Amino acid sequence: MRKFFKNIHLWLSVPVGVIITIICLTGSILIFETEIMEALYPDRYFIKEVSEKPIPIDKLITNVSKEIPDSVSITGVTIPSDPKRAYIFSLSKPRRASVYVDQYSGNIKFYNQRSQFFMTVFRLHRWLLDSAKSDGSIFWGKVIVGSCTLIFVFIIITGLIIWVPKTLTATKNRLKINFNKGWRRFIYDLHVAGGFYISILLLIMALTGLTWSFQWYRQGFYKVLGSEMLQAGPPPSAQQKQQGNDNRVKEKEERKTDKPQADFEKVKQNISKEDGTAVADKQEERGTRANEETRDSSNRENKRGNSSLNFQKWQQVYDELAYQNPKYTQITLSNGNANVFFSGWGNQRAGDKYTFNPKNGEITDSDLYKNQNKQGKIRGWIFSLHVGSWGGYFSKILTLIAALIGATLPITGYYFWLNRIIKKNKRKTLRG
Repeated sequence: MRKFFKNIHLWLSVPVGVIITIICLTGSILIFETEIMEALYPDRYFIKEVSEKPIPIDKLITNVSKEIPDSVSITGVTIPSDPKRAYIFSLSKPRRASVYVDQYSGNIKFYNQRSQFFMTVFRLHRWLLDSAKSDGSIFWGKVIVGSCTLIFVFIIITGLIIWVPKTLTATKNRLKINFNKGWRRFIYDLHVAGGFYISILLLIMALTGLTWSFQWYRQGFYKVLGSEMLQAGPPPSAQQKQQGNDNRVKEKEERKTDKPQADFEKVKQNISKEDGTAVADKQEERGTRANEETRDSSNRENKRGNSSLNFQKWQQVYDELAYQNPKYTQITLSNGNANVFFSGWGNQRAGDKYTFNPKNGEITDSDLYKNQNKQGKIRGWIFSLHVGSWGGYFSKILTLIAALIGATLPITGYYFWLNRIIKKNKRKTLRG
């Protein structure tokens, strides 16, 4: 049986090893993306001079609205508890666009955009730089990454099986990484002992990552955890597709009349590159977001450019929620909705949800995290476990180490495999 599992482990690893190395290495780079960007560009995210009281939200929105194109509207605001961190105002377009604002002066610090470097690393990690096809044909990059990740799960399991030693002495040897017995022994120990230590973390990352690759896996994953995924609605009709095309044409015409804004146009161009992946995001998230359609319908209307939001009572709502939740890390506000997030270990997307009356600022309903549906909690846990954010910097460092060692496992495995083939051929030559 040991020989059988060794063969399975080897012949599963050989064809996918290079891709596994790419996935692990790019994943390790993305773990501390936020921290790296904040360290490189602190002026974008932090305030130099903190005043006693920030400018009211509605006045900040008025200032920001003057600096953005006419066809773009503000859809929400994120307010961190740290007074040194800038406010973040979400924009209706481009996709996922936002601006960081100094809440004490009202000045825009910068238009938020994902670094081209990290965007490339992300696309390499998720899709091997491929993009979803508009005609609905096979998204090969996504399929290849998902298939290799699924194979990687079996590689890890078979690796654990053949790792199990026969004696206590062998167990001690397989738990050590020797640094003073030559580089060949170090490579061997890194593969055997290092692979054992990180196997559980690699399994968690692989199993959670697969939920973004295959819908059938995502549905099964949720079902195993006791939550039935709601199915997406029927595909759009020909009339709906034509209407969507007309809306896009109209949007393009609106952009032609936008007032000049060099920085903003540059951001749109950069974020448009990310929009190339939007089709893929929508395809894989369509099923998981079906249960949120009704609740978020007003927000989606605002993202289409509706600038009729009533911001007058947002400050009142924020003040009340901040008073009720003194340990919050950030509060987000949109049209009639608010979310309060807290720090701590666990699901980093966990938050209490509130609805309020935009006309008078009265909080009309609350949905505490502990009472929320299981599906939403699972989604947050999947993300937190996959990126290693569940335990703060401690878990991120563990995840980084696991991803880096995971990237070396195929390389060290190839080394042993090729070395064995070379030795075998030498023996045949000597006998001949």
